[in-house]
Amino acid sequence: MKKVFGILLVILSLLPIFPVVKADELAPNASSVIVLEPTTGEIIYERNSHERRHPASMTKIMTMLLVMEAIEKDIIKWDDMITVSENASSMGGSQILLETGEQMSVHDMFKGLAVASGNDAAVALAEKIAGTEEMFVKMMNDKAKELGLKDTNFKNAHGLDEANHYSTAYDMAMMAKELVKHEKIFEFTSIYEDYLRKGTDRSFWLVNTNKLVRFYNGVDGLKTGYTAEAGFCITATANINDMRIITVVMGEPDSDTRNKDVSSIFDYVYAQYGLTKIVDTESILKEVPIEKGKLEQIGIVAKEEINDLYNKNEGSGNFTYDVEVNKIKAPVSKGDVVGKLTLKENNNIIKTVDLTVSEDVKKANIFELYLRYLKQIFN
Repeated sequence: MKKVFGILLVILSLLPIFPVVKADELAPNASSVIVLEPTTGEIIYERNSHERRHPASMTKIMTMLLVMEAIEKDIIKWDDMITVSENASSMGGSQILLETGEQMSVHDMFKGLAVASGNDAAVALAEKIAGTEEMFVKMMNDKAKELGLKDTNFKNAHGLDEANHYSTAYDMAMMAKELVKHEKIFEFTSIYEDYLRKGTDRSFWLVNTNKLVRFYNGVDGLKTGYTAEAGFCITATANINDMRIITVVMGEPDSDTRNKDVSSIFDYVYAQYGLTKIVDTESILKEVPIEKGKLEQIGIVAKEEINDLYNKNEGSGNFTYDVEVNKIKAPVSKGDVVGKLTLKENNNIIKTVDLTVSEDVKKANIFELYLRYLKQIFN
């Protein structure tokens, strides 16, 4: 018996030890905190999340969001060159040492912003998009209003402390929720180290201010922050087993405590929660006829995916859905709303989602319609 007991002790000593964290103990050192799953928008935990505070360099989340949108709208391109202004090169705090008159591509400038938190890079990009930093800041505040954020006001594009420059953990999480829809962002925010101006006498070593990118498996963004007024902050995101989590902590006492608190949050959430995909945006839900189209039938898909965030101790819910499609007439484009999906849990309606077509369909010409008519007669 003693021998068996001894073997059990050896086995137990070799098993990995996972810290047991209670939800009410998450980020105990932070002034405010929020944890959410972005596809469902469900808040897993929050404390003082609507408390207005200086966001420091987490401000750059909005800056990066507007850059990504400008790229997608073809306002600027990744290979466009930016000529650095005296205003941009004069920025203090964290920087990539831009010089007045220097030229750098949007791609490299954005890398300097996302990885090294360059204040000079933030201003240079702002001026490229809006002409002046002041006009860009107006765009930032307009976007905040568009997202329904009531406790955010920006005074600059970089995040250095300034009167009336504030946000909240909740608002930063909502900005991050919007930013992670642009998957290109992770090509930058997941970099731990790299170089700018490589091969020149002004080569600049970039090291990510977010150390969790290197030391916590699954973390791929987003943005740290620190000023004397803000304390140590971070908007962090991880993607493990196809479940992305966003967490924001503000007002931490130091960077080590900040990283420890966020790591504990991810440990807890990924141990306790899972995500089930109910409907994705690629699977065809139904085939329907299309009037006067080059195709006679078209597939119907959801415009947004539907997931269920569930506690592993309770299991996922019992979901069903109904699909209602309007009469469709060509031409029609992917993205056009053609119906709705009604999601039910235990026969109770909990969500509706717009439906669209799986591909663009042009209008058939007269000859094509005539051949189709003859085919129907002979059939």
